[in-house]
Amino acid sequence: MGQGGSFNRLIEELMRLPGIGPKTAQRLAFFMLKMEAQEAKGIAQAIIDLKDKTRFCRICNNITEDEICGICSDAARDKKKVLVIEEPSNLLSLERTKEYKGLYHVLTGVLSPLDGIGPKDIKIDGLMQRLNNGNNVEEVIIATSPTIEGEATARYLSQLIRPTGIKTTRIAYGVPVGSDLEYADEATLIKALEGRREI
Repeated sequence: MGQGGSFNRLIEELMRLPGIGPKTAQRLAFFMLKMEAQEAKGIAQAIIDLKDKTRFCRICNNITEDEICGICSDAARDKKKVLVIEEPSNLLSLERTKEYKGLYHVLTGVLSPLDGIGPKDIKIDGLMQRLNNGNNVEEVIIATSPTIEGEATARYLSQLIRPTGIKTTRIAYGVPVGSDLEYADEATLIKALEGRREI
């Protein structure tokens, strides 16, 4: 059965999304074809707005529509703690636990020499500026995923932070080794935060 060019183009574009293969893309395309025009336009506009209005926080690299995100500008947050994570999606997972009340720093990746990703390719410089600018940070909690790359990044960060005298801890291994922090449930994340250790 041959479909029109715009239908096939939609399938190809949907397959660019993570976890979307040809069959899922085709199912989604058929679903969108049956949608009311206004609903489909709403989805398209939401994607356009995301790309036009969303940026990274000037301080922590979280996603925001403002220059500084709501977490960094929240006076009630504990400014003495900074939790270092790989991606903004990790922040959303941790915020769902409602247990952590400090600040964050999003690296936007991890060190991976085999993939050509070094310290200059992720947001380590911004973290070190925050720590060295007299912000009274007392603890940096490193919450990179327990993968080879995440562990290498944690070790590298701890070596950089150690000369500052700031306590550096690593989340405990309540998060399964080899998995992504983004997919951990709230109970696992709470235990990982509670059981963090100094590195």
